[in-house]
Amino acid sequence: MFATVKSCGLLGLEANLIEVEVNISSGLPTFEIVGLPDTAVREAKERVKAAIINSGFNFPLQRIIVNLAPADLKKEGPIYDLPIALAILAAINNWPKELLEDIVVWGELSLDGRVRGINGLLPMLIHLKDKKMSYILPDANKEEGVLVKEIKVYPVKTLTEGVYHILKKQVIEQFNGNIPLEEIKNPGDFSEVKGQKAAKRALEIAAAGGHNILLIGPPGSGKSMLAKRFSTILPPLSYEEILEVSKIYSVAGLLKKRGLIKNRPFRAPHHTISYAGLVGGGRLPKPGEISLAHKGVLFLDELPEFNKNVLEVLRQPLEEKEITISRANLSAKYPSDFQLIAAMNPCPCGNYRSINLECTCSIGIVEKYRNKISGPLLDRLDLHIEVPPVSFKELIDTNIKEENSKTILQRVIKAREVQKKRYRYLNIRENSQLTGKYIERYCIISNEAKKLLERAFYNLGLSARAYDKILKVARTIADLAEQENIDVNHVAEAIQYRSLDLK
Repeated sequence: MFATVKSCGLLGLEANLIEVEVNISSGLPTFEIVGLPDTAVREAKERVKAAIINSGFNFPLQRIIVNLAPADLKKEGPIYDLPIALAILAAINNWPKELLEDIVVWGELSLDGRVRGINGLLPMLIHLKDKKMSYILPDANKEEGVLVKEIKVYPVKTLTEGVYHILKKQVIEQFNGNIPLEEIKNPGDFSEVKGQKAAKRALEIAAAGGHNILLIGPPGSGKSMLAKRFSTILPPLSYEEILEVSKIYSVAGLLKKRGLIKNRPFRAPHHTISYAGLVGGGRLPKPGEISLAHKGVLFLDELPEFNKNVLEVLRQPLEEKEITISRANLSAKYPSDFQLIAAMNPCPCGNYRSINLECTCSIGIVEKYRNKISGPLLDRLDLHIEVPPVSFKELIDTNIKEENSKTILQRVIKAREVQKKRYRYLNIRENSQLTGKYIERYCIISNEAKKLLERAFYNLGLSARAYDKILKVARTIADLAEQENIDVNHVAEAIQYRSLDLK
């Protein structure tokens, strides 16, 4: 007796169609699952057996072999419970093959036959959307199931519902709910931040060119307030980007009933975060904070307090915009195209070079504190900007009208449109992505600006990477000024945003 039920699995964000083949033959009662199953898949034997019996169906006391094909792909998670149970029932009861030909099934089974929700459904549905099939999935995932347009979704709550639907004894109604969008949370507005014109200007440049930025200032100066409002001056996500981000959240199990991720993510992990928590990992690699921040913002507050080894792993994702997590028997690749905003105090007590407060740190302690951040990582932060304490006058003066996020966003969008037009024939979206020959082609500076940059290079001891960063920031400043050429003023302002190099 033989039957096949289709399902789908994930390796990272890559989906693969899986055929659950069941063969039942005479012999001593055994139940084996083959085809590179992980522990959760092997444990399906007990869940499936109990679910079938407790749902009122007969479980065959014969030799049962379950093959998950193709056999060379790693299978992980409890998502194959429901297809295995249906395949066993189809084999023992000789269901016509036609009933299962155009159906794809997912679901974890409880011991009493209830179907539990799964992670990673969205990328699998996107992979299968052109195959013209219908999909049986857990009721807990039905909102996620309608995120992909023009597919037939049938949510089930129990194994019995799935059986009766396939046998057409009690057909489940196709779920056609509206595509949900995540609730929009108000992150605040730049007009709420008093003073800090220089920091706001630097953040505007960062948003316009896709640059990473470091904010340096004492406690209470507004670094966190500025960072949390940074997403309000970033252009809205396109539909393709919305799907990209939502797929990652689906794999991480953060999408259920949340809907498509419409807003740019803002992730702010605590400084005690582990290596695996930041970049992703585990025995079965899952996305970390840098992938959850894809197309959005990763905010690292109190940067020197992070474990240095954890920070160093950011270097490659910042350049490559993706992370590959390798294990002995598999590897998973996740996107990590985020903008990094880091914040730090100027010294452990926070009062270094303060006008009003005395710093209790020696020069050696200050240097040791700052040296927790390596030079190569600092080179990858395009802008370093000091955020001084806000004066009492700025706090109480109600006549000062701070610029709101909407006004800044309009300038950012305009600058990005210039970049989009300039790089329309390249795989480049923004100035921060310029490399090698493209920097030479698009970051042409005047002779006067070249002399200024040469003096800065030697006097400040800049690295080649820092030199490129200055040119790319200057290119963005010129775009904001609606100027085709980079002149000395643009380069001079870009040099100012290497605060730690000026010390």
